[in-house]
Amino acid sequence: MSAPATSIGLYTPEQRARRDASRWTLVQGILAPVQFLVCIVSAALVLRYLATGEGLAIANLSVLIKTGVLLLIMVTGSIWEKVVFDEWLFATPFFWEDVVSMGVIALHLAYVAALFTDALSVRGRMLLALVAYAAYVINAVQFVLKLRAARLQEAAQRSTSPTTAASIVGATV
Repeated sequence: MSAPATSIGLYTPEQRARRDASRWTLVQGILAPVQFLVCIVSAALVLRYLATGEGLAIANLSVLIKTGVLLLIMVTGSIWEKVVFDEWLFATPFFWEDVVSMGVIALHLAYVAALFTDALSVRGRMLLALVAYAAYVINAVQFVLKLRAARLQEAAQRSTSPTTAASIVGATV
């Protein structure tokens, strides 16, 4: 039996190796900017409708597409968490990001429900979509900051590895 892995930043060395080897890391890396682009386009279409009263059908379709991409990234992200952390969701390093993601999904699905049940006025639905997008942006910022911190921690760890430290000490003697 091997000794427990020491944690370095967000990942243990074993988790980092699983992350780096997983195809789901690439999938997330592709879907995240796609989702952001879809969000920007959809937000523009929603704002256009609110400002001009034109383009309701395309605005509605864009929110449905954004919701679909969100659900896709959430499902694939859950698979990624299972591969890397052996938990489907709410792995300790990403707990709060996942909590906020659940709220983002709830807002998007509330829009879809309102669309198909006429539970809100058109304006109310469009405003709900914008609230959902604002929550999504907050969630995206959470993930970007967490991943940036992980990169900085990994870079710091590499620069202070025993090999590097030994070469620095050897160079100063």
